[in-house]
Amino acid sequence: MLAVFTVQNALMGVIALVLLILEAWAFLDAVSRRPDAFVAGDKLTKPAWLIILGVAFAAHLLIWNPISLLNLAGTIAVLVYLLDVRPVLRSLTRRP
Repeated sequence: MLAVFTVQNALMGVIALVLLILEAWAFLDAVSRRPDAFVAGDKLTKPAWLIILGVAFAAHLLIWNPISLLNLAGTIAVLVYLLDVRPVLRSLTRRP
């Protein structure tokens, strides 16, 4: 029975680490993009995305549990940025 909890804790730790890396990557990607590309892509402004992604990253650093409500909201925000906003920004700026 103890082995099940150990595996579960290890899995939660791996998930938390992967989410933290994704949040850091999304934040750094948003920092590197031009502010006018956000407006041209009809997305939220660059400062708005930096605040959203920065709060998600900071919350994850403070609350390591990936199932907490704040971390779930941050994960959704990061996925929206990576799957919706980033492709539009990439197509507008023509860089990888």
